[in-house]
Amino acid sequence: MLFILVQPALVESSANFRNSTVRDRSLLPTIWEGFYRPPSNNNPPENNVILDIPPVAEKSVQHATTYDVQYFPCATSCATLWVTALPTNNNKRQGERKVTLKTIASQLNLTPGTVSAALNNSAAARSIPERTKQRILAAAKELNYRPNYFARSLRLQRTYTIGVIAEEIGDAYGAMVISGIEEYLRRHNFFFLTVIHRHDQKLLHTYAQMLMSRGVEGFITTDTSIKDKLALPTVAVSGHERVDGVTNIVLDHHLAAKLALSHLLELGHRELAFLKGAVLSSDAVHRWKAICDVAADFGLRIDPNLVVQIDSTDSTPRLGYPFAKQLLDRKKPFTALLAYNDISAIGAIWAFQEAGLRVPDDVSVVGFDDIPSAAFNSPGLTTVRQPLQRMGQIAAKTVIDQIEGTAEYVAEIAIEPEFVVRASTARAAVSPTTSALPSLTPSRLAAPRGI
Repeated sequence: MLFILVQPALVESSANFRNSTVRDRSLLPTIWEGFYRPPSNNNPPENNVILDIPPVAEKSVQHATTYDVQYFPCATSCATLWVTALPTNNNKRQGERKVTLKTIASQLNLTPGTVSAALNNSAAARSIPERTKQRILAAAKELNYRPNYFARSLRLQRTYTIGVIAEEIGDAYGAMVISGIEEYLRRHNFFFLTVIHRHDQKLLHTYAQMLMSRGVEGFITTDTSIKDKLALPTVAVSGHERVDGVTNIVLDHHLAAKLALSHLLELGHRELAFLKGAVLSSDAVHRWKAICDVAADFGLRIDPNLVVQIDSTDSTPRLGYPFAKQLLDRKKPFTALLAYNDISAIGAIWAFQEAGLRVPDDVSVVGFDDIPSAAFNSPGLTTVRQPLQRMGQIAAKTVIDQIEGTAEYVAEIAIEPEFVVRASTARAAVSPTTSALPSLTPSRLAAPRGI
């Protein structure tokens, strides 16, 4: 590992972010960009700063005699030091020139501001004639113009970066939410950094601080219990804690429970079994409470012997398999299972089939989430659908709106579920223990059988 020494005298900080050119052969001929936490808020370094140079950067520039040092204060008590080794003129390819906004503006006899507005499609571009916009875009393409991200960040004091804090990145639930986040951020020219905490509160706090030190402008969390207010705009997907400044995007679990239970009761099921979500899952407590409340409304008694608590965070069907076997070992008859989520429902189906039970002839199974594999399971899984990608898109839009002040803060955004009927549920087999059921009509049954 190599190091570069930056002396305070070589760094300038001002409203215009002036450059300080260093002519010092003792500085390593390399390019380095990194984040630095100053001793006091938004002040340049008071002492020499030693920056470690990653090996990948060591070969960036081999023949440099000037160095550009820029200091960029952020709004989160951190700063950025950009040290760039500049090649001498005789090392540039002959005829090569840097294309800037001024280059395009000069060629078209326009102002750089007009060119910038057109290329960025900003609000100011609405006053630019369409013919002029097309001239600007054509010139930019012809000159092979490439916008300078770092210069834009310095000028606007923005990084256009969001920190995404997830419980896990490989599970189907988180993957679909993050897919929605990525799709929206990409369309709006934002970048995101993702960290995984696995429900470790200490790690969660550490990662939040690390993301802030890297200049993120806001947070999006998934399946994460936020208990304390963060320093930046924050949106929590499946967040339930009431925290100032945090917008929770939550499913209507009461409606979800009503859809699932009314479907099973309409099919004649009375002896219902349940897999409860792991305590660490942010939805578990609220989903179970909703199920209990709706069951009471329907006059359905929940037998404690038919309730198994999942105590695993596995993201594969193993999440449900062993707990469904525990349910079978209790030798308590039941005709249907409502699982905490799809992946546990799929694992339960494996356990039932292994025990010689037919799904849905002997036991019906209902999941929750409608992950992609639910439709292709054998049999296809009946489930409560959460619009996970849409929830990710809403989270991304909400956090950008908060950052840019284009919408008022809201504490909660409620999302309505749908119910998808597939092949894993059927009418309960008639038995002496099955009594007449009340007539129930689901408030919302969406999608016929099939994918």
